[in-house]
Amino acid sequence: MKKIKVLVVGCGNMGSSHARAYDKLEEFDLCGIVDARPEAVSAFNESVGKNYAHFSDFGIALSATNPDAVAICTYPDTHEQLAVMAMLRGCHVFVEKPIAATVDGARRVAEFAKRLNKKVVVGYILRHHPSWIKFIEVAKTLGKPLVMRMNLNQQSHGKAWEVHKHLLNALTPIVDCGVHYIDVMCQMTAAKPVRVSGISANLSDELPSDKRNYGQLQVSFEDGSVGWYEAGWGPMMSTNAFFVKDVIGPKGCASICADKASSDDKSDDVGSHTKTEKIRVHFSDTNSNGDFSKPDEWIDNADEPTHDDLCVREQLFLYNAIVEDKDLSQHINDAINSLAVALAADESARTGKTVEL
Repeated sequence: MKKIKVLVVGCGNMGSSHARAYDKLEEFDLCGIVDARPEAVSAFNESVGKNYAHFSDFGIALSATNPDAVAICTYPDTHEQLAVMAMLRGCHVFVEKPIAATVDGARRVAEFAKRLNKKVVVGYILRHHPSWIKFIEVAKTLGKPLVMRMNLNQQSHGKAWEVHKHLLNALTPIVDCGVHYIDVMCQMTAAKPVRVSGISANLSDELPSDKRNYGQLQVSFEDGSVGWYEAGWGPMMSTNAFFVKDVIGPKGCASICADKASSDDKSDDVGSHTKTEKIRVHFSDTNSNGDFSKPDEWIDNADEPTHDDLCVREQLFLYNAIVEDKDLSQHINDAINSLAVALAADESARTGKTVEL
């Protein structure tokens, strides 16, 4: 088996999750972790019972470890620079979403990947979740047009709120997680998004006046489908409906019913964001009396993978792309497309005008 030597950059929530995946997988050799906080790397090492090398400088780490691949799990406004730097040093790249902070930056990453023949995998974790794959499959049976309703509001406080405030320096909530759900909508419709509108608000006196910790977008597709996404961060957010995932078509609807995850008051816990528990499928067919002719169907996802399990699946996808020399151009183009829609929603929220895509 060919082992891939990998360097992880960033040891926060997602960085430590991916580092745990590399630690578990025999396909990888985790050669070091880059983070400005030595205590973060020490805590990770203690959690896995290892002593992985710590670096505070990315350039020094690249020279010292000479990795085959780099996993970039830092704040989004650093993704483009670090990804390009890694590829120029001969490395394949795993980069957490979004691929960059701007569409032009994302396109530059794609151009370098093509020119240097390097694999770039973007952290769209839901693409590796069997329950979400099933949810998208069911959506495609509901007819057209589709109406898609999704949100992810996080009642963050303490450390999570501090992380969110730092994230707001790079992007808004409707961009950060919105790219996941826009990507899902694009897969459900298999149609081109054509216009988007957005609204946003600043709900905290801890934030500068130009920052917005709440936002909502509405996107229209060329096949007549429409999608809605809402996201907010902060201690003021409601958890009454923090996890809505519905898709409706002429033939019925499907809903993710993560009742336990939604009732645990863990809306700022990344582990709860990938739980689906059950999918309820409703059929619109009626009989001559106007009664529904088919009962609702429940798809039980009791054996669904954990958040860390999904990170393992993402890294195996990266491994196979490298060793099998898979063409990832469509993967990267999809990541650019969803980012473009999310950033256009931000533009709409700032200007008050609908953006044609």
